[in-house]
Amino acid sequence: MIRRDVLKALAALAATPVAALASEPGLQLGYAVGGFGPETVRDRARALAAEPYQPRPLIPQTWRDLSYDQYRKIWFDSRNALWEGTDLPQRVDVFPPGLYFPQPVAIHVVENGAVRPLAFDMGVFDTTDKFPDVEIDGTLGYSGLRLRAELEKKGIFQEYAVFQGASYFRGIGTGEIYGLSARGLALKTGDPMGEEFPDFTTFWLEAPAPGSDTVVLHALLDSPSCTGAYRFEITHGTVLEMQVSATIFARADLTHVGIAPLTSMFLFDSTMRERFSDFRPAVHDSDGLLIHNGAGEVIWRPLANPKSLQISAFSDVNPRGFGLCQRKRKFSDFNDLEALYHNRPAVWITPGEDWGPGSVTLVEIPADLEIYDNIVSYWQPAQPILAGTEHAMSYTLHWGADPVAATADVPVKVLNTAMGGRPEGGQIVAIDFAPSDRMPDDLAEIEVLVRASHGEVSPGIVQRNPETGGPRLAFTFTPGEATLAEFRAQLRLGGEALSEVWLYRWTAA
Repeated sequence: MIRRDVLKALAALAATPVAALASEPGLQLGYAVGGFGPETVRDRARALAAEPYQPRPLIPQTWRDLSYDQYRKIWFDSRNALWEGTDLPQRVDVFPPGLYFPQPVAIHVVENGAVRPLAFDMGVFDTTDKFPDVEIDGTLGYSGLRLRAELEKKGIFQEYAVFQGASYFRGIGTGEIYGLSARGLALKTGDPMGEEFPDFTTFWLEAPAPGSDTVVLHALLDSPSCTGAYRFEITHGTVLEMQVSATIFARADLTHVGIAPLTSMFLFDSTMRERFSDFRPAVHDSDGLLIHNGAGEVIWRPLANPKSLQISAFSDVNPRGFGLCQRKRKFSDFNDLEALYHNRPAVWITPGEDWGPGSVTLVEIPADLEIYDNIVSYWQPAQPILAGTEHAMSYTLHWGADPVAATADVPVKVLNTAMGGRPEGGQIVAIDFAPSDRMPDDLAEIEVLVRASHGEVSPGIVQRNPETGGPRLAFTFTPGEATLAEFRAQLRLGGEALSEVWLYRWTAA
């Protein structure tokens, strides 16, 4: 999806200095429309699920017809932010409707138990003289919101989270730039009949406590198949933490549902360099799926950009965590002065309770350009969520350079995977592992496990990589007549796991 370009442009515009000449209107709150309590959103979602799905009204055609370049000509003036000029520790910006966002979201502020709606006002936006005339009517509203706080310097409010488009949201640790996205729910991902995208239709933002690094946001989700009530407790920092609790109310049987879905981009790296003529050695927001399964095994699955749709399901019971990671952290890994892929966050998901049987699912979609989000991961319960029932869940998302380190102790990590053909046929596979004090001085003591579902693999050798200081496992794969093979490799010591389990799916070109 090319939403990533819009968000990148809006983030750049938000950082553009503006002259403080005339006073700005500021975001305006309407009259109180009732109280708010712990069950408010759940009660509303439950009642809504009992009724037939009704799509929200569309905004005027002139807004929906905006081109990408025209949409970039309107942006929020940060002087109009919610709570600007107060001693509250957060600022909230809004996004204009239009282009990829044809339906508005309702935004409310909760303070002292009272709910007040955020009124739509064109005056909070700045435009260039190239922005076209658009119709203003009662269907208009904002398309999402952005959270800012004093992350690095007193008096400077920097953004750290965005909620915009369907049920998409993004976060970053302090000093990072946006990369992959999360969603409230995934439905029918990879289904031949098409995916269903639930929407966050309404937000309730609780006024933060003075001096707090945390803000609480509630969201109502709606879709033809279900509704949902979500609560986000968001704490900014070097690792951004989002505690999520949600209840799904099914209108129809949810047989293909994705819990805690993540969406990212992977174009190429050193496993498939020959397919792309590019000055950069790699292009991706994430380079691997990490799973800490219920049995305690830690699995690293490098991402791929296949030539046909690939869906992998890693069966499990009560997973301890999973997420999409960006392990390449040097500028030289990408050599990109604009995209700065080395500074994009990983996301680690920790269930808040036992999730039972199911599978961590990875969907890899063919892509030829980096503007497309072509990677999806989520938890799929083994049992469907039946129509008329409720499904409660909780989990925590950590966003940061290495958020797993803050939540789990994992074995020696995989740093990189490289593959290439040999003149006489076959593939050489090289897996670099991180240096670790767990690693013996004599690498000959390490036991090597290498397996392939099809074809033949050599036993594998381990050598020290002078660049990383860690070991490299290399082996040769000869596919023969095989067109697909599942690899499994691991370093072991004394019969125990020394490294993560490396899994990879190879497909013939």
